[in-house]
Amino acid sequence: MNSIIREPWFISTAALVLVGAVFFFCMNGYTYITYTLLFIAALIVINRFGGDGFKRLVAVLTAIGLIYFCLLEFFIVSNARSETDAKRDYLIVLGAAVHGKVPSLSLQHRLEAALDYLESCPDCTAVVSGGKGRGEDISEAECMYKWLTARGIAPERIIREDRSTSTMENLRFSFALIRERGDEPDGSIAIASCGYHLYRAKSMAKLLGADAVGIAAPPGYPIYTLGCYIREAFGVTHLWVFGY
Repeated sequence: MNSIIREPWFISTAALVLVGAVFFFCMNGYTYITYTLLFIAALIVINRFGGDGFKRLVAVLTAIGLIYFCLLEFFIVSNARSETDAKRDYLIVLGAAVHGKVPSLSLQHRLEAALDYLESCPDCTAVVSGGKGRGEDISEAECMYKWLTARGIAPERIIREDRSTSTMENLRFSFALIRERGDEPDGSIAIASCGYHLYRAKSMAKLLGADAVGIAAPPGYPIYTLGCYIREAFGVTHLWVFGY
């Protein structure tokens, strides 16, 4: 046993599992970093104990998976930027977690991007979109409304959509509010969200019949953001397969 625990494969695997456990149990929002570390640990164990045929099969499947993952990330990363030169009549700000009545760091970053855009486009109307979830004392829409008005955006420039619980609902319900005002979303909307989320959000908007531009929020902590990019690959896959 003592000889095993001194072997490089065992030390590497144990370290990966330990770090993954720290991310999973001690930190919020790092689940996909944990999954990645455990996957690498599993590959090390398979390489050490698996038969030749099984190892070849795992190598082929892993290579296919990595190619597919890189393809997804190409679309995600290439859309993770602001199209600030494209002015629109409406800016849909996608909600994120609210801690009680305080915006989470992710939501605050989205609001900072929205504020910059609204200040540069004085004729643009914001649609702040997000319902009330677990641990939230107010809806995400209400939190965003208060944050923006406290920083000088006129209340009449903000429409609150406070029923949605997903990105698809964010967009569908926001589009309905825009149509109630006699306007059409296609060609008239920008979407403010985290950079890693914009490709999926814009793709959903297109499925709903509207071409949108993206406004990217400032990035968060590097490791957290990396985990979000990994998670987003699964979200895009779900969208491609199921359409939502």
